Amino acid sequence: MNRFVEYGISLFAWMAGIILVGAIGMLLSFLLLKGIPAMSLSLIFGETRALDALLLKKEVFGGLFPAIVGTLLLILTSIIWAVPVGVASGIYLGEYCNVRWKPFFNFLLDVLAGIPSILVGLFGLAVSIFLHKHLSEHIYPCFLISSLALACLVLPYIIRTTEQCLVNLPFSIKTTGLALGASKLQNIVFILIPYNLSSIMSGIILAIGRCAEDTAVIMLTGVVAMAGIPSSLLSQYEALPFYIFYISSDYNSQEELMKGFGASIILLTICVFLFTLSNILKRKVAIRFATHA
Repeated sequence: MNRFVEYGISLFAWMAGIILVGAIGMLLSFLLLKGIPAMSLSLIFGETRALDALLLKKEVFGGLFPAIVGTLLLILTSIIWAVPVGVASGIYLGEYCNVRWKPFFNFLLDVLAGIPSILVGLFGLAVSIFLHKHLSEHIYPCFLISSLALACLVLPYIIRTTEQCLVNLPFSIKTTGLALGASKLQNIVFILIPYNLSSIMSGIILAIGRCAEDTAVIMLTGVVAMAGIPSSLLSQYEALPFYIFYISSDYNSQEELMKGFGASIILLTICVFLFTLSNILKRKVAIRFATHA
């Protein structure tokens, strides 16, 4: 009987894997089939010369270049806000937090992780309205509000990854620096964090993916259709997820819909590039630490 159960579980696992790979393959095939015919330089740069657009000599109208730049800047800025706060919070929960308070903070972290992105977007919109009324009339939903809202959205990934890395460390690693006379802070900064840097970057990679694909947050906090490349943190901007959303919901011709599929391929390519770059850095960090260790 146990053998039949084992075979059944193994068969179920294989079937689940095949279905998952098949679903991904069908999705990618459909996307490529619809989007590749629309891929061209004019899709990205419109009627502007590619070199002039890349050197920012001329604005791009009717192309996706401003949305591509806005997406990359938004991801980078959100990660810059989120990583210091997330890593510091994870260190606090893993090394400094009182045992009595830790369940409470973990509960708050779980609540933050479970908040729908549309609510984070509404919060960002409310903040921008409050600042517009009470701080400056020049503050509207903008790039800064969007990046901060996305940073709040991805904080749980970074915090939880950092905390678990520190908690699950072997006791011998945790006490190495302390045994050599280092303070607790020195032990964390010079031993524990470098030892776990590769694993912490896994949380950052997840955060990059969430920043790249989210639409609800940016839709309420500053993204617009024809804003161009953002000139400052307080300006509005374009982004690929929002472009895909509005072009697929309000297209006037089949050609416009094909541009939406092309934009999807570009967004997917950006995500693959960022994931690949992050994994290369992660491996190099792991190899470098192993060599010095």
